[in-house]
Amino acid sequence: MNAEFRAPRARYAPPRASIMLAALPLAAFAAWGLTHLVAAITTFTTSFGATCVAWTASFLALWWVPVSWLERPFKASGEQRAALDELTVTVQVPVYNEDPAALRACLRSVLDQSRRVDRVHVVDDGSADAAGKPVTYDDVRRDFQAAAAELGIGTTWQRTPNRGKRFAQMRALADDDADVFVTLDSDSVLDRHAVREGLLPFADPRVQSVGGHVLVLNRTASLLTRMTCVLYLPFTRGVRSAQSVLRRVTINSGTLAFYRGDVVRRAAGVYEHERFAGRPMQMNDDSMLTFYALLAGDTVHQPSSIAFTLVPQHVNHYVNQQLRWMRGTTVRHLWWLRYMPVTGAVFWMTVSEYLHLVLALLLPAVLLFDPAYRTHLDSIAVAGAQAGIMMNYLTALRIFTVRRSDEPPWARAALFACAPLIALWRLLVLRPLYLYAMCTCRRVGHWGTRQSVEVSLAEAR
Repeated sequence: MNAEFRAPRARYAPPRASIMLAALPLAAFAAWGLTHLVAAITTFTTSFGATCVAWTASFLALWWVPVSWLERPFKASGEQRAALDELTVTVQVPVYNEDPAALRACLRSVLDQSRRVDRVHVVDDGSADAAGKPVTYDDVRRDFQAAAAELGIGTTWQRTPNRGKRFAQMRALADDDADVFVTLDSDSVLDRHAVREGLLPFADPRVQSVGGHVLVLNRTASLLTRMTCVLYLPFTRGVRSAQSVLRRVTINSGTLAFYRGDVVRRAAGVYEHERFAGRPMQMNDDSMLTFYALLAGDTVHQPSSIAFTLVPQHVNHYVNQQLRWMRGTTVRHLWWLRYMPVTGAVFWMTVSEYLHLVLALLLPAVLLFDPAYRTHLDSIAVAGAQAGIMMNYLTALRIFTVRRSDEPPWARAALFACAPLIALWRLLVLRPLYLYAMCTCRRVGHWGTRQSVEVSLAEAR
C-alpha cells in the first residue's frame, strides 16, 4: 500500500514540575482577580450578595480545570497485557466523500499498528461528487486490501446507499463477534501505538469504552487550524480528562474510540434509528455510543492513545461542523438529564455546564442594567478580565502535555501566549453559535457538512 504520507510522532509527556511552577502563580492571579471583582461589586452596591455568589458559582463551574491534572494514562501488568493481546479487535471506518489521500493515510496507519488488529471493515456510505457520480476509491481499496492480506488482517469493503454514519457503522459491526470495536473517522491518522495504548484500560472489566487523545493534523494549514489547536484544549485535554478521573466520560470522540463488543451489538437496531422531536437523529453518533457504554459501566479517556485528525481550514466549513456538533450535544444533554441518575456525576456535570452558560449570559446583563454597577463598570470589567485571562492561561497549560515531532517548543509557547485572544473567538463567535444551535437543535441529518471533499491531506503537509 502506498505509504508516502507519514503522520507526525506524538507522545503524552506532561512536564509536571515546570507546569506546576507556572500553574501556581496563574491560579493565584485568578483568585486575586476574582477577589478583586467581588470587592469591586461590594464597594459599589449594597445589594451585592446574590451577584457575588453568582460570580463565584460561575468560576466553580470550571471544576474540571484542576481535576484534569489528576489524569494519568492507564497501565496494565504483564499478565493483563497478555490477556489483552488475546482480544479480537475490529476496526470500523465509515467513509463519505473523503479525500482519497486522507483515507489512504488513515488505513495505512491502522495496518501499521504496533498491536496488530484482527479485522478492518470499511463502509462507503454512497460517496459521490458534485455531479452525483459515484466516487469508489478503487486504487485505495486495492492497495489497502493487498497490504492487509500480507499482514494476515481480515478486511471487508462495502458500498451502501447513503443513509448516514450510524447505518454505515452497524452494517459492519452488528454481526461481528469481536471483543473490542474501534471506531475511527476516515480522516483520522493513528499514532503507531494508538491501539496498544487504547486497549490498556480494558484490563479493568468495569471499563466499557475508551476515548483516544485527539490532535490536529493540519495544524499549520491556516490561522483557523492553529486556533483550533487551542480551541480543542478545554474539551480534549480539559473536560474529558477530568471526566476520566471520575470514569464518566460523556463523549468519546468518533475520531478514535474503543468499545466492548457487547455494548455495540446490544445497540444494533436501536442506535441507527434514534429519533428526536419525531425526526431521525444521525448526528452525534459518538456521544450515543458512549451513552450506551455509560449505562453499562465506566467510560474513560486514554491520553497516550493518540490520533491526528483533519480540521476545517475555512470559516464556512468550520461553522457548519460546529453547528452540527452543538445541535447534537444539545440533544444529548437532554438525554443525560433524563436517563442518568440524579445522584451521578454525569447529571451534575450537565447541570454545571448549563449553570455556567446561564451565569455567563446573566451576569453581564446585570452589570449593564443595574445603575449601581454601570457607574463603575470599568473597574468591574478590569477585575473580571484579570480573572478571565488567568483562567484561560490555566486551561491553556494543557497544551504542554503533548510533544509532537512537527511542533517546535516555540510554536507551543506562541499558542499558549495567544490563549486569551483565541478565547475571544470562543466568546464572540462560538457562544452565540451555540445559542443558535440550541434553538435549532431539531435540524438533524446524516453527515451534515461533507457534501464534497472539504479538507485534503495535501494541505496538512
